[in-house]
Amino acid sequence: MHITLNEDSEVVAAVKEGLIRTGGYCPCRMKRTPEYKCMCEEFRNQIKDPEFEGYCHCMLYYKHKD
Repeated sequence: MHITLNEDSEVVAAVKEGLIRTGGYCPCRMKRTPEYKCMCEEFRNQIKDPEFEGYCHCMLYYKHKD
């Protein structure tokens, strides 16, 4: 298992800009709560699932199963 940034540099730039604007919270979420601090709780839980492969909610990170 390994995690990479999205291959689309425009998505990465937009999300990183949003993270700066929100103080590190997922820019795709309305609430600014600890579980939405990047890397969000939802994606950390998905990482723990050996069968999960895919993007985090805001499409910044991708988890590969290999």
